[in-house]
Amino acid sequence: MDIALQRSAAAKLLVALFFSAFIFAAASTAQSQTPSPALLVLNKAANSLAIVDPATKQVVARIDTGEGPHEVAASGDGKLAFVTNYGAKTPGNSLSVIDLVAQKEIHRVDLGPLGRPHGILFADGKVYFTAELNKLIARYDPDTNKVDWLLGIGQNRTHMLVRTKYLNEIFTSNVDSGTVTAIEKSSDPSGWKETDIAVGKGPEGIDISPDDKEVWAANSGDGSVSVIDTATSKVTHTFNAHTKHSNRLKFTNDGKLVLISDPATDELIVVDAATKKIVKQLNVGRGPGGILIASGGERAYVALAGDNAVAVIDLHTLEITECIPTGPGPDGMAWAQRH
Repeated sequence: MDIALQRSAAAKLLVALFFSAFIFAAASTAQSQTPSPALLVLNKAANSLAIVDPATKQVVARIDTGEGPHEVAASGDGKLAFVTNYGAKTPGNSLSVIDLVAQKEIHRVDLGPLGRPHGILFADGKVYFTAELNKLIARYDPDTNKVDWLLGIGQNRTHMLVRTKYLNEIFTSNVDSGTVTAIEKSSDPSGWKETDIAVGKGPEGIDISPDDKEVWAANSGDGSVSVIDTATSKVTHTFNAHTKHSNRLKFTNDGKLVLISDPATDELIVVDAATKKIVKQLNVGRGPGGILIASGGERAYVALAGDNAVAVIDLHTLEITECIPTGPGPDGMAWAQRH
């Protein structure tokens, strides 16, 4: 073949390959865009956040975090995610701030002496989180990229936190003290009044009812659940959930059911919120932990650390419909919807 013809053929081939690669890359980019809504899943063993499309049940992106990420919260507009980097053998002391649209970590917030950050929530434009080693909760301002407020709890291993809708009250579960702390806005110099409420042994999972009237604490050490009246900050009811090590507790969106994960038995315990009676003990897979209710309320997602997947539960039938592989050691989850 003539050398000129060879060069021409080669050039055409390169052009064809270039456009094929361009089209493939464009298609891949389109397929991997962050959906809205998006299911966010932390993979503790992989130090990463998986973004899952709940419609296709596919992971569209994995983003590196700090070591041992435990809990995640999304901003109100669904564009950012905030991750507590709890650490593994060495205590962690950072937050990862992740741009969900660009699918990358944009800040690694150094918390300095604040160790073992864990529970986290987003409210009124700011991020509230616990620091277990320091027995406190703190607040991070994304606009200034700084921690701008601290409040000492004084209880051992302050783990998870929930809040009423208007942030006039926050509750923390304090695992090693066997207490839940109610933190109410007040005229005190600190702006808050704290009440320590004795519950069962090892309260870990905690949630607040949709009507803000009750806080339920799952006591990992004795298998019980403590029901707290938010108006009086007192335990009104305690019942046996028959768990060996309850991990997380979550109300359904309508407030009718409460789900409790038990990694010691691989079960999800389903409780009738009104009667406090167990309605189902569902074997969901190995090492159930984090629980998330879909925004529409029809499904629940349960992280299975031992199966590297998330189980999807139909809340009408209380049966598993499918499992989504997400990565090593999934646990904390959140729902992100852009507005």
